[in-house]
Parts: sequence; C-alpha cells; structure tokens
Amino acid sequence: MKFILFDLDGTLLPMDQEVFIKTYFSLLCKKLAPFGYEPDALIKALWLGTSKMVQNDGRMSNKEVFWASFSSVFGERVFSDMPIIDSFYENEFNQASSVCHENPQVPKLIKRLKDAGYSLFLATNPVFPKVATLSRMRWAGLEESDFIGITTYEDSFFCKPCLKYYEQILEKLGARASDCLMVGNDTAEDMVAKNLGMDVFLLTDCLINQAGEDISKYPNGGFALLEEHIFR
Repeated sequence: MKFILFDLDGTLLPMDQEVFIKTYFSLLCKKLAPFGYEPDALIKALWLGTSKMVQNDGRMSNKEVFWASFSSVFGERVFSDMPIIDSFYENEFNQASSVCHENPQVPKLIKRLKDAGYSLFLATNPVFPKVATLSRMRWAGLEESDFIGITTYEDSFFCKPCLKYYEQILEKLGARASDCLMVGNDTAEDMVAKNLGMDVFLLTDCLINQAGEDISKYPNGGFALLEEHIFR
C-alpha cells in the first residue's frame, strides 16, 4: 500500500452532517437575501445543483454542472453575482466551523503517515469550490500541503459514490487500486471503493449508514483501530 485516500467531512473533520448543512445553508441564505435570493428557492436550487453534480456523466466539470443548474433557476444574473458567493466562502462560511469539531488525533495521524512514507490524497466529495474545501481542512487542523492532491468541484467530473470518481483519482495518482486504502465514514460513498479493489477502512466516529449495512464486512472503528490497520 502506497497511497491513503481520506474523506474529509465526518472523517478527518468530525461533524453531524445534517447540522452542518443546515448551518451552512442558513449562512448562505443570510448572505444572499439582500441580493434578491429568496431563502426557500435558494435552498431548493442548491439541492438541485448538488443532485446534478452527483449525477454528472463526465462531460462537464462539477462546477460547470452546478452553475448550469443554478442559472436555470435564477437566470444569467447568477454569473455576475459569483464574486458575492466567492466572498461568502472566503468569509462567512467559516462561521460553520462552530458546528464541527477538531480532533487532535487527526493532525498527529497525518504526520505519522507522511513520516512513514505514505502519499496522502484528500478524496472529499467534490461538490464544494476549492476555497471551501481548504477552509474545512483548516478547521480539521490540516493544510493543503499535507496531501498530494484534493478533489474539488473545479477539477472533478464525477462524485461519490460513482466508481468513475475513484477511477479519476487513480489516473491522477498513476496508481493501481491495490496500491490504495480508502478511509471514510460513509458506507455508500466511501466503501464503494472496495469494488475497484482498494483496501477500505470505515471510520465509525461519525458513521453514515443510511442503508443499514452490516458494517462488520469492512475493517472499521475509530482512529486507534485505523492506525492498527495501517501499521499492522
């Protein structure tokens, strides 16, 4: 094993995903309301755009897919308002860190893995712009330099749980699936990497298991067991 892929939200950055999304959307609605974006319509448009990214067939980047969807709801004016939204992610978005929790074990584990010679890749679902991903990494006590690459909506053409998302990462890394370990907290989005031949580890601290899978079929547990799994 040469490469370790990490999910971010709920994995390296502990959170209750529902609470985080509610807080994030509330902050964005507050930012955009003075510019004529009605909150209920905005939230519906955000979910629609996210759904379109998850369904992306690879012909456009996730960013292009999102903005095509968003503009279909609010019209071409959204493109002139992009600087306002960019400003939100650089500023107000950081208030959502209040509903996330920095785990001191995370930076220590990342350093230990790097010192041991592993190449680390941040395989976070690419439905956010890079600036928002970098912010969430900092909330977790991490920096972009801790990883050899990250996925964001600007440079990704698929989303989890599509296997092509993971295939695109393998292509970027020049790696085989058998060279990799995928670590995540979502049985559907992260453990699907096993279907390509990757080793997987299900982090259970903020477990998402909507289908009620039997998680015993995956190596699983908290960070202590993850370290044992890697350094066994």
